[in-house]
Amino acid sequence: MENLKILFLCTGNSCRSQMAEGWTRHLKGNILEPHSAGVEPHAVDPRAVRAMAEAGVDISHHRSKDVSTLADVDFDFVVTVCDRAHESCPFFPARTKVLHVGFDDPPRLAAGAGTDDEAMTHYRRVRDEIKRFVEGLPDSLTMNNGKE
Repeated sequence: MENLKILFLCTGNSCRSQMAEGWTRHLKGNILEPHSAGVEPHAVDPRAVRAMAEAGVDISHHRSKDVSTLADVDFDFVVTVCDRAHESCPFFPARTKVLHVGFDDPPRLAAGAGTDDEAMTHYRRVRDEIKRFVEGLPDSLTMNNGKE
């Protein structure tokens, strides 16, 4: 049986969707095939890489990509992890289930931080929230228990 293909979609594919892909590969790679992309991709956020490395997950090799570059992948699920991606989610085939599980935006929250350590608290919190969601996969994909 093939692994379920899941796409984590965010605006920039620089932080939350990257963390979600990293956690899914790390924790559920034997049953899920995770991908991440953005509707307006940016470079991968170095603080996201750092937060994940602190938790033992290396996403330093990840690259930000536009959702159009994955057009040939037949996804089972698309999970939008930010409100903007949810609002501008592209069309997927009818069999693809799309759900929204929004997480706070660490770069936005960290913008007012006085120090890098203070900024990292936001990244760590969101990292841990994403981990808890991923731990519930694949069951959480079919139940409406996300953070609508």
